[in-house]
Amino acid sequence: MSDIEMLDHRKGKGPYDPDQDPEEKRAVRRHYRDLQKDTEGGNHNDLTAEELARKVKKADRIFRDVKAPQEATLDSHFLVMASNIGAQKARAMKSGTGGLDLEEFVAKLITFMGGRTTAEDQIPDDSDEEHAEDGDAPLDWEKIGRKALAKSRRVPVMDFMLGPLSIEQKKRTVTKRAKLEKNKEEERKPQEIREEDITRSENETTKNVVQIEKLLSEQDGSINMFRFIINPDDFGQSVENLFHLSFLIRDGKCVLETNQEGEPMIFVCEPPSEEDYAAGLKKRQIVMEFDMATWRAAIEAFDIRESIIPQRPKAEMRIGSKWYG
Repeated sequence: MSDIEMLDHRKGKGPYDPDQDPEEKRAVRRHYRDLQKDTEGGNHNDLTAEELARKVKKADRIFRDVKAPQEATLDSHFLVMASNIGAQKARAMKSGTGGLDLEEFVAKLITFMGGRTTAEDQIPDDSDEEHAEDGDAPLDWEKIGRKALAKSRRVPVMDFMLGPLSIEQKKRTVTKRAKLEKNKEEERKPQEIREEDITRSENETTKNVVQIEKLLSEQDGSINMFRFIINPDDFGQSVENLFHLSFLIRDGKCVLETNQEGEPMIFVCEPPSEEDYAAGLKKRQIVMEFDMATWRAAIEAFDIRESIIPQRPKAEMRIGSKWYG
């Protein structure tokens, strides 16, 4: 006896059972996989309607032992696949030498149910004067129902028609947007800025680098870098001081080293000569991370109360006819 036959002999599908026998669940999954593989493996055009119906009945027998969502998902996947195959075969149906014409089919149904009389039926007859006057007789649905019952044993149920039999292609209507009318008086031409319009009062960077070099040379020996560059009242100028100091380190006029306590120390030195650069010496400018948290921590750690480098006025830049500080 096969596994399918064993499932048929069981008492039927029960409710959801999380404690279902694992062997039983594996058997159900294996049957669904084999059924899906058998259905997908061949050519759908070679699959007849009777064969497809037998596969659906086989899936119904397997479903009797489904008691968990995982197996129910396999069943729904197979039903969707079978429905798609059936829809493809319906679209490929032929009526004589041509394809299935839905309008012609509906017209024949209406004629068969007495809704439209033929040329022979329109001949005047004294016995049926009322039928001759009324060209649109009510449809005899029972007549087509008896024809359908001869080919199917399914109990007829109420259902809704999903959409019209004939679908008209929608035409996209393009509407032209009204042009935005602008007030000429409110229009303003953007200010044109040329290269000569952007000027600086003087080269602040060069001036500040020279000032820092002079102040550093006045120190007695080496000095802690943070004590030298930090302005406790202005974080922005502290960043500028570190930026200007980097030029001195790049040109070899200042030395940065770490002492035994781990503090960064700086002091002035003799700059390299042209012979040193010819021998392979290269200029290097350091990049250091210096945020506001580091600035505050250095002020507290080294107890910095005053700035060695004097407070500088804010630089100004003229763009067009306006000055920006």
